[in-house]
Amino acid sequence: MIYLKNKEEIELMRHSNLLVGETIATLAAMLRPGITTSQLDLTAGQFIRDNGGVPSFLNYNGYPYNTCISVNDAVVHGFPDNRELKPGDIISIDCGVFKNGFHGDSAYTFAIKDADADALAMMRVTKESLYKGIEKARAGNRIGDVAFAVQDYAERQHPYGVVRELVGHGIGRKMHEDPQVPNYGKRGTGAKLQAGMTIAIEPMVNLGKKEVYTDEDGWTIRTKDGKVAAHYEHSVAVQKDKADILSSFASIEAAEKANTHLESAYY
Repeated sequence: MIYLKNKEEIELMRHSNLLVGETIATLAAMLRPGITTSQLDLTAGQFIRDNGGVPSFLNYNGYPYNTCISVNDAVVHGFPDNRELKPGDIISIDCGVFKNGFHGDSAYTFAIKDADADALAMMRVTKESLYKGIEKARAGNRIGDVAFAVQDYAERQHPYGVVRELVGHGIGRKMHEDPQVPNYGKRGTGAKLQAGMTIAIEPMVNLGKKEVYTDEDGWTIRTKDGKVAAHYEHSVAVQKDKADILSSFASIEAAEKANTHLESAYY
């Protein structure tokens, strides 16, 4: 069932989503060779609670961590652990916050300096494909319009693998609501978008082929060919003329640019 939100509920969701962004930005400032993803996860949990929220992911269907931190060939749902990050690593941080009765959800991918140029280009395309999808998230369009825009843009830039097994989703009082929001599909198909719908759009793109598998931990999704992947996500509210982006990359991008251990395809 699809739940439409009123203006007040959308503003509450914006607060949750902005806290997600600030949390990821805090972790972005810490990224460097030698740090562990476990350290990042513990910092995220504390930061969320210090700011009046609860980590959405912790204990969700048994998930045991505050965040999903996926490194290199891990596409999504990576377990934070004690492995130290190293130069050239690609790190996706996915974070959720529950606050004032509503969830926020966003993700961003980073590169430790000396990353492969092809990986940086793939990250740029994945991020840009997110905004192509958001452009179609307006009332009167259909889910397939959003899905097609993501897939079409990513695959026209390069024969990247757009992941099929995992999708975006509705979001609100529950972490995952209807409808599902794939990153591939046909224009004019799927649920019709209505003003007040709130959805998380999250392209997951592999440098190589699209096929993935689930790791032995039962959660981590990895590329079958071992090549790196990227994941970016915004939560948005569908409106009449355009999507209202409830999450924000502003503080994340500022922290990314200020961190001398990181690099980007944009600078």
